[in-house]
Amino acid sequence: MGKAVNIKEKLKSFKELTILLITIVLVIGLSIKSPIFLSATNIKTTAIGLACNGIIAIGMTMALISGGFDLSVGSIMGLSTCLAIVFNNKGINIWLAVLMAMVVCTAVGLINGFLIGYVGLNPFITTLGVQQIARGAVFVITGGSSISLASGRGVDAFKSIGSSEIIGIPVIVLIFIILVVIGDFLAKRSSSAMKVFYIGSNDKAAILSGINMRRVKMMVYVLTAALSAVAGILNAARFTVATSNTGSGAEMTVISAAVIGGASLSGGKGTILGAVLGVVMLSIINNALVLFNVDVNWQSLISGVILIMAILIDVLGHKRKYKAQKV
Repeated sequence: MGKAVNIKEKLKSFKELTILLITIVLVIGLSIKSPIFLSATNIKTTAIGLACNGIIAIGMTMALISGGFDLSVGSIMGLSTCLAIVFNNKGINIWLAVLMAMVVCTAVGLINGFLIGYVGLNPFITTLGVQQIARGAVFVITGGSSISLASGRGVDAFKSIGSSEIIGIPVIVLIFIILVVIGDFLAKRSSSAMKVFYIGSNDKAAILSGINMRRVKMMVYVLTAALSAVAGILNAARFTVATSNTGSGAEMTVISAAVIGGASLSGGKGTILGAVLGVVMLSIINNALVLFNVDVNWQSLISGVILIMAILIDVLGHKRKYKAQKV
């Protein structure tokens, strides 16, 4: 049993190392092709840009490990940005507005978790429906236009989160790094995270061992929503504006990143670090497309191809594993 666990850990590390090496090769190639790529300004812009998706990827990875996924994360992020700004503009203190937005968005995750964990609804249908509800709420609140953050008590301090730096590192990036370190540590060490792995690997065996599968699944979706809400708050601090399409498409990016990073759509497998490396790699590719003035439509097409390839690799790997077990 110990040897089997050790082999699994080595495979995870190999996957992460592979992504890291590919990313390094991309960086070297792009820096040769475009001197602007490794400029301090471009590095900071890219890092800030990937921070929100990276935070969401932490929760998405846990959802994938549990055997599900969450298509509502992008819309929840947009809803969080929108609510924080609207509450502030109604005269509520910005920090209380942030807390209220977090509570509302986490409650949306609780609804997801209850419907999936306790009612037994399919994660795809459930989170797709909630995605549409959350996005619809954003459209209703914004009226399809943009809403700017009004001035008020504490607003300047809130804005500084999105614009200030500590020892040359943007605060948003530091928050992202802290959450990744905590998330990766807990995913590998905490008993709660181990329950998520057990459920994703074999839910029937997990139930027989005494794990409350319903509660664990519900908490996974609460986590994904809470982290999406955090991403939305950071987005509000950075841009100080809410639009009807804030967070749109984030779910596809983070699912792609998590699968590239080693998470399986079949559940029971994945690492936070791997997902974050996937986010970094995708962000570098996207940044390269922008630097080389590739049409935005081509960017969407390439992102879609990467997603399909990631899923295909996961499915083929799962089939090979199944055949090996049969032999």
